[in-house]
Amino acid sequence: MASSPSPSSTSPAAHLLAQSGPEVAQRIRSLLPPGGLFADQHWRIAPGPLVLSPKLAQDLESLGRVLLQFYRSLQILYRRSIEGKAPEWVASLLDQGKPAELIQLQRDPAFRLETPRILRPDLLLTEEGFALTELDSVPGGVGLTTWLYQSYENALSDPTVFTHLGNSAGSPVTFLGNRKRMLEGFAGIFGTAPKVHLVVSKESATYRPEMQWLAEQLPDRQMTVQDEHFSGWQDGDAVYRFFELFDLPNIPAARALFADAQAKRVRVTPPPKPLFEEKLTAALLWNRNLRPFWRQELGEGFLKRMQAITPYSWVLDPSPLPPHAAFPEIQLTDWQQLKQLSQRDRDLILKISGFSENAWGSRGVYLGSDLSAADWSAAVDTALAAWPQSPYVLQRYHKPRVVDGSWFDFEKNVLMPMPSRVRLCPYYFVHGEGDAARPHLGGVLATLCPADKKIIHGMRDAVLAPCAIEAPPVVP
Repeated sequence: MASSPSPSSTSPAAHLLAQSGPEVAQRIRSLLPPGGLFADQHWRIAPGPLVLSPKLAQDLESLGRVLLQFYRSLQILYRRSIEGKAPEWVASLLDQGKPAELIQLQRDPAFRLETPRILRPDLLLTEEGFALTELDSVPGGVGLTTWLYQSYENALSDPTVFTHLGNSAGSPVTFLGNRKRMLEGFAGIFGTAPKVHLVVSKESATYRPEMQWLAEQLPDRQMTVQDEHFSGWQDGDAVYRFFELFDLPNIPAARALFADAQAKRVRVTPPPKPLFEEKLTAALLWNRNLRPFWRQELGEGFLKRMQAITPYSWVLDPSPLPPHAAFPEIQLTDWQQLKQLSQRDRDLILKISGFSENAWGSRGVYLGSDLSAADWSAAVDTALAAWPQSPYVLQRYHKPRVVDGSWFDFEKNVLMPMPSRVRLCPYYFVHGEGDAARPHLGGVLATLCPADKKIIHGMRDAVLAPCAIEAPPVVP
């Protein structure tokens, strides 16, 4: 398990940030693009970056290699399953509820080695380290995170605003990532394509302003933002698929786009492989029948690291067990027995696995300990009734730790303290082809929510900030 972060009020960097926060926050607000970065979405402005311990920063720098190998192993497992060289139920489970056309695309040799080119885990800071709640293969926030790094770098480098951030010797802040790494990371996922088209669907329209801003920062790559009706790509171009695969019926040009990707006329990322959009892969990681496979493909070190950060997970399959059997770790013999658990025993998250309009954001997510018995029972019924079309996943809930946060109230002109729970979203950009592909950390987006919020997401009263590394103490 990764070591705990230490962004507390005793940290020199955190203390100086609080002292000079109003000036920084004012500068950040002044740097917002005229059209904003999200459609009808707002957030609170932090007085500075979230400061993480050097150990946690090091863990985040190296995590991309583990996640990429997990993706590679996952598609090997799927391929072996359909070839009869691994349990057949794996492919059957991953294919459930998918249209035949999409299953054929997922199995097409043209996409055999293709994994998503942006890896973005959602990591909750806990007392033990961090907990992986999701591995997003079609993430938003690339433009926002780039802008946050650019803006805080700008504000904190201005001597009239902030003259001595860091340790008492006056060392400047060390960001974990930066604007350049984010931009070069994003541009690099498209290889040498002369033109790049960022296709943003109506479902994802909230993110269109940030993608437009991002494209404007990379004029040399000839990037353009397109809507779901776009079909004007040319041979050799690259297309960024900023839409979920469940939304394909609303993307008129999707069939032609994927046909050209199969023929290698265009480069499409993420690939049309719904297995990468399923949360139930966390349950596959914990399945004891698959442990020899994971040991072989991940290696003992990577497997231990993945299991250390991934909450124990189950697929809510309502198929009956033999009367003498029980589900591992939770010791229930029927998923209906979830309803009988006391609130104290319901530190469990229930969420739809994927391929659904309710499978992103905070939709389709239920925290058992935060619900009444009646509401929890209704959530269990919903999950079981969704099988097999839309499988649900059950996970252990790892409670996020509380850290010192703050935001600037522009109406009152005062810095407001906010005890917070934190989600970290590192962005890893995969460059290169096949086995030579490598992930590169561009930056880390921190979302701080009020401590009384149990499920962390980009709500209106959340604080969004880049991350920095805590300066070492000064030795006299």
